[in-house]
Amino acid sequence: MEIKIEFVLLVKMKKNSTNIIANLFCSTMSPVRDVALIIFMLCYSTFFPAHSLAQQTTISDSTLYKQNIYTGYIWELPATKLTVTNAALINAGIYGGSMIGLYAAWYQKYPQSHFHTFNDWEEWRQMDKIGHAYSAYTMGRYSMELWKQTNLSRKKKIWIGGLSGAFYQTVIETLDGFSSQWGWSWGDIGANIIGSGSLIAQEIAWDEQRIQIKTSFHKMNYDDAALNERSNSIFGKTLAERSLKDYNGQTYWISGTLKSFFPESKIPAWLQVSIGTGVDGLFGARENLAKDINGNITFDRSSIPRIRQWYFAPDIDLTKIKTKRKGIKTALFILNALKFPAPTLELSNSKLKMHWFYF
Repeated sequence: MEIKIEFVLLVKMKKNSTNIIANLFCSTMSPVRDVALIIFMLCYSTFFPAHSLAQQTTISDSTLYKQNIYTGYIWELPATKLTVTNAALINAGIYGGSMIGLYAAWYQKYPQSHFHTFNDWEEWRQMDKIGHAYSAYTMGRYSMELWKQTNLSRKKKIWIGGLSGAFYQTVIETLDGFSSQWGWSWGDIGANIIGSGSLIAQEIAWDEQRIQIKTSFHKMNYDDAALNERSNSIFGKTLAERSLKDYNGQTYWISGTLKSFFPESKIPAWLQVSIGTGVDGLFGARENLAKDINGNITFDRSSIPRIRQWYFAPDIDLTKIKTKRKGIKTALFILNALKFPAPTLELSNSKLKMHWFYF
């Protein structure tokens, strides 16, 4: 007896779904927008597969019982490897499609100019730079899992997949360079390289991600109506907009998996220790001051300190949770880009504070 199994290699999304996602994620100014779009597409391909570009393979029922049909987190084919061409098509489809949507929904709205650079190192207390490193790391991690299913050599899979995040971010930086609103930022490029470099170095050295870059977010609400109005103006009103734009509510984390460093210990494989950083009091890129086109001051909260925060907390490596269900494995892999909510110790403004539940 033979059993036919169909493996979906490229997702065909309905037009209205594409428009919704483009409007939601491509109209933001945070690097996290790109990760959010790819996370959606990966979830979509896992739970709502379509038949746009598929490969069929026939295997015997004896082979079916001898092999685990799905053992990986994203795509893992049992009887055949994903071809390099199809892996490239999937990456190109995701990156190309999101870039077209990004340009149409965001850059097209602003005047174009000649290519120029822009020094934004002093803006947002470098939180946008950390966001770039996170985005390059996370997108590269997703891409690398895909390339692992091909017949390329181990190092080629690592380098091609790992550099995908930096490459994608560099394309966005190029669009910035031709926009009069922004410009090419060498600080952004450096952050992209750090994110991708961290991913590649760990895969080459350890064949796993022992130290993972994650993020978390909580919406900021203020007793002062003027601060809420200012936040709505520059960060957006909805939770989705705030999570992508408001650096005051974002925290970026480095989570280390203890068991990987102490393999002989009885520490749970999923337990991590995490160090995070965030900011507070930022109501402008460089200062808490805003002026209209005539130079008149419309917002002035220079008295509010713009401070950096540090956090220490336990975390969970969701990819270490064992399950045989492919949908759950994929969901855990994707969600592992987020820091798990937990009791957290905060150090800010030279003071220690305990949060019993922080995200």
